[in-house]
Amino acid sequence: MAERVDAVVVGAGVGGLAVAIRLAAAGHRVVVLERRDEVGGKVASTAWNGYRFDLGPSLLTLPLVFDELFRVAGTSLADELALVRLDPQFRYRWPDGAELTVPDDRGAAVDAFGMFSPGAGEAWRRWDERGRRIWDVSERTFLAGPMAGPWPLIRRMRSPLDLAAIDPLRTLHGRAVRCFGDPHLVQWAGRYATYSGSSPFRAPATLACISHIESRFGCWYPIGGLDALRDALSRVAVGVGVDLRPGCEVARIVASEDAVSGIELVDGARLDAAVVVADVDAEHLYGDLLDDGTERRRLRHVTRSTSGFVVAAAVRGLTPGLRHHNVWFSSDDRAEFEALAAGNMADDPTVYGCISAVTDPSQAPEGCENWFLLVNTPAGVELDPDAQRSRVVDVLASRGVELLGRIKWSTTITPADMAARYRAPGGSIYGSSSDGRRAAFVRPNNRARRRGLYLVGGSSHPGGGLPLVTIGARIVADLVEQDGVIA
Repeated sequence: MAERVDAVVVGAGVGGLAVAIRLAAAGHRVVVLERRDEVGGKVASTAWNGYRFDLGPSLLTLPLVFDELFRVAGTSLADELALVRLDPQFRYRWPDGAELTVPDDRGAAVDAFGMFSPGAGEAWRRWDERGRRIWDVSERTFLAGPMAGPWPLIRRMRSPLDLAAIDPLRTLHGRAVRCFGDPHLVQWAGRYATYSGSSPFRAPATLACISHIESRFGCWYPIGGLDALRDALSRVAVGVGVDLRPGCEVARIVASEDAVSGIELVDGARLDAAVVVADVDAEHLYGDLLDDGTERRRLRHVTRSTSGFVVAAAVRGLTPGLRHHNVWFSSDDRAEFEALAAGNMADDPTVYGCISAVTDPSQAPEGCENWFLLVNTPAGVELDPDAQRSRVVDVLASRGVELLGRIKWSTTITPADMAARYRAPGGSIYGSSSDGRRAAFVRPNNRARRRGLYLVGGSSHPGGGLPLVTIGARIVADLVEQDGVIA
C-alpha cells in the first residue's frame, strides 16, 4: 500500500528545502526525497587534511531572504548561522596590472573607483543608483509572484515608468559603456551577467541590480563555509516536521493528463500526494520524470546557462594581497564570451578565486590557503581535467600568482561531473541563462500545467542563485495555498 502525505518535494537543494519548510510550517505533512546521500544540492563541499572547500556557491547575498524564511519556522538567521559581512568585498585584477579592491562601505567604494580612474567614482555612484531603482522595482514586480509570460509582470507594475526603470531593452554591456569611460570598468560591470550564467553582450541591463545588491546589502560568509547554510536549512526543516529522505531516487511522477497524484521510487515504492514540488532541472523533470512533450518543446526555446570548470587546491604558504573573493580578468571580454557562445573554451579566460581561509582560519591549516577556482565554460563541453587544471594554474602564473610549486593536493569538477551530480543537462549551473530580452518569460513556470505540480530551483522562475531559489520557494508555497490543492 502506498504511503500518503500532503506534499512530496523531489530534490533537496536549497529551493526544495525552503519550500518544504514553508509548507510544513503551514501545517502540511511534507516528505523531501533526495537522490544523493546528502541534502543541499549544489551547496556541496569536500575536505582534505585540514583543508575545506565549498564546491558550489561561495557567496551569500540578501541574507534577509533567509531570515524571513527561518522566521516562518519560528527561528531566525542569527540564531542559526554566524555570518561575517566581508570588507573588502572583492579584489579585481587585469592583465595590464590594473587592480581594483571594492570596499563594503558605499562612500569608500566611490573613493576606490575614483582613485582607479578619473571620474569613475561619480560614474559608479550613478551606476549604483540605477541598480537601486532596478532592484526596488524588480522586488515588487518580477520577484513578487509567478511569471506565466509578460502579463503578470505588467499587472504588478505601478506605471509604465516601472518598465523603463528595470532597463530590459539595453544589454548590460551597452549600459556599462554608457556609464563608464574606462574599458576596465565596463568589463567589471559585465561580470555580473555571469552570476546567472549569461553574457553581458546579450543579457539585459536589468542585471545591473546585482552589483547594487552587493553594495547595499553586503557580501556575506557563513563561518564554517556555505555548508553551514545547508546544515541550517536541514536543521530548521526537521525542526518544523519535514521528513528528509536522502538516498531515495524518484523514478517517475505519477500523473494523469490533468493532475499529479504522487511519485514512484526506483525501488517500486510509491508515495501518494496531492502536491509534488520538483526541485530538479526542468529538462530532467519533463524528459525523465514526467513524459510531457508540450513542455519539452517549450524548453527548446530556453538557452542553457554556462557551466564551469572547478579546481579545488590545497596550497601551502600565504599569497600577498589575497582577498576572500578575487577575480583575474581576461584581456578580451568580447572574445571570451564569443568563444563561450560558440561552445568553446576561451583562449584567455577570466578566473574567479575564493579563498575562504582569508576570513575563516578553520578552513585551512595555519599558514596555508584553500583555493576554489572557477572558469566559465559552455554547457556540455568535453574537457580533459588535468590539461584544464594546468591551464588555469598557468593563467594565474601569467597574472603574477604562482601556485604550481605550492599545491599539495587538488581535485577538479568538469561540466560532465556537474551533469552527473545534479542531472543538469550539459552541467548548466543556473538552469536557463538570462541571455536575450525574452529570457525571463520563457523560463519554466512555477505552476505546471498539471494540477498539483510545481517547480522550484534555478531552472524555473525567478532563476538561479541562493537568494532567487529561496524567493522561488516562497512563490511556490504561496501558489500551493492559493490553489487549495491540499485538502
